[in-house]
Amino acid sequence: MTRLFNDPADFADEMVDGFVAANQARVRKVHGGVARATTSPEGTVALVVGGGSGHYPAFGGLVGHGLAAGAAMGNLFASPSAQQVTAVAKASEHGGGVLLSYGNYAGDVLNFDAAARALTAAGIDVRTVRVTDDVASAPSAEAHKRRGIAGDLCVFKVAGAAAEEGRSLDEVTAVATRANDRTRSFGVAFSGCSLPGADEPLFTVPEGRMAIGMGIHGERGIDEADVPTADGLAELLVEKLLTELPSGVAVDGARVVPILNGLGSVKYEELFVVFNAVQRRLTAAGVVVVEPEVGELVTSFDMAGVSLTLFWLDDELEQLWAAPADSPAYRKGGAVPQERVSADVLEQGEAVPVTVGSEESRASATTVATAIEAIKTTIDAHADELGRIDAVAGDGDHGIGMQRGSTAADAAAQDAAARGAGAGSVLAVAGDAWSDKAGGTSGAIWGAALEALGRVLGDDQRPSGATVAQAVHAAAEAVLAFGAVPGDKTMVDALVPFDEVLTARTAAGDDLVTAWSAASAAATTAADATADLLPRMGRARTHGEDAVGTPDAGAISFALITAAVLATLAAKPDKTEK
Repeated sequence: MTRLFNDPADFADEMVDGFVAANQARVRKVHGGVARATTSPEGTVALVVGGGSGHYPAFGGLVGHGLAAGAAMGNLFASPSAQQVTAVAKASEHGGGVLLSYGNYAGDVLNFDAAARALTAAGIDVRTVRVTDDVASAPSAEAHKRRGIAGDLCVFKVAGAAAEEGRSLDEVTAVATRANDRTRSFGVAFSGCSLPGADEPLFTVPEGRMAIGMGIHGERGIDEADVPTADGLAELLVEKLLTELPSGVAVDGARVVPILNGLGSVKYEELFVVFNAVQRRLTAAGVVVVEPEVGELVTSFDMAGVSLTLFWLDDELEQLWAAPADSPAYRKGGAVPQERVSADVLEQGEAVPVTVGSEESRASATTVATAIEAIKTTIDAHADELGRIDAVAGDGDHGIGMQRGSTAADAAAQDAAARGAGAGSVLAVAGDAWSDKAGGTSGAIWGAALEALGRVLGDDQRPSGATVAQAVHAAAEAVLAFGAVPGDKTMVDALVPFDEVLTARTAAGDDLVTAWSAASAAATTAADATADLLPRMGRARTHGEDAVGTPDAGAISFALITAAVLATLAAKPDKTEK
């Protein structure tokens, strides 16, 4: 288990602060993560990587000469927010454009894509390469659905080396894409990992057994077997990957970089014993081993597990793999003289504009801020239970993420309301703060939902019950745009019934409190019913039948939030019209 922490909700932030303090010669803290503390020539492509915290040395440990220019670092096992990615990219770019590269997870895709749009709007040229090396996560015919694990290093290393040579954004993107296409990984886990403050691990593996193909957040594997000898494990890993050759690669005479990665609790000495057998088997198959790596490169807190990556080289990729690199966690070749950035280089955050509302809207803004405070209080009270539910059908971070998001939204809403913002502006500011601080899929979804609510409510008038229903419908459409539909076992399963009942009851003439009460009851019933569903979206999809019998954490938290808002409306109805 993870033993050393203060407040679990602050763990990721405190970890970044300590990491920067220990590596000031190489990295500096910026909003959302870290950037290089050393300069780069004007016109250099900036490789910006990132993902959830809890995987060190990914991602901050790979920022430095010959590797990444910056890393967006999200909450534990949760993607960084779009705001964080955007801020890190702006702090890292030097006029040559930005290449965003990260593991292929739903939350990361949502937030990095949103950041790419924001950067493009700001006049910065952007490309994206998603790492898809884990062969256990999808069949080869659906390789685009595969998740990224330790193969991240292969893609980041060659992209960073190409950028350091002064190549163009298109050229850097091309070699990163080719590196991803020629990288395959496969792993096993012997025990689960525990997030700070958790009493139980996110998943368990029976004593003496190993999960085959387990993901780095506890995503379901493809099989289970007795723990073999070191030679037996090497045979399993090598034989599987030799059946997954990239297009055009023949084993005999091929040059390959093997990376044996420890996931957190398997010691280096054990890894060396396994790698000895890996090297023998590759050599016996006719493969030429080139500059291998053995150690912890993409971890998962204290998970006991091992993965093997094979990076199949061509002449250009081999030259880029061998190029010098100097980052806190990964160094290769001789030292390269580097100049530190000037002391006045600081990242400036971009605040969401606050519109002063009309007198009527400011009165409604007070109710909105009170409701958001009630949401925070409710999430605080249920965070542990939401995490427990999510650990069954996800990765256990939902409670922490919702807690961070609602806390940030509450602080932002209170501040905006105190400055005279209208109801719509309070919601917009709260949504931006929620998505920024929470990160992950839920952060992006709640940010979009609150923004849509605020857009419809506006800052000019006291909203009627019908207007509130229209705003909720706009929020529902914003959430549905992320791709989930009813039956996927997500928040949508509770949101859609809530939206439908609220719309119907306000249209029938019910006042807002009565209509909201009926809609909240419908959401609660629907959320409980998700226990019977198979997950079809996100990381929970890989858990399949293991998730049946447990409701979806996102649906449950949504239902809890509607009940918290109902209590606020009933206590402070704000004189909304029918």
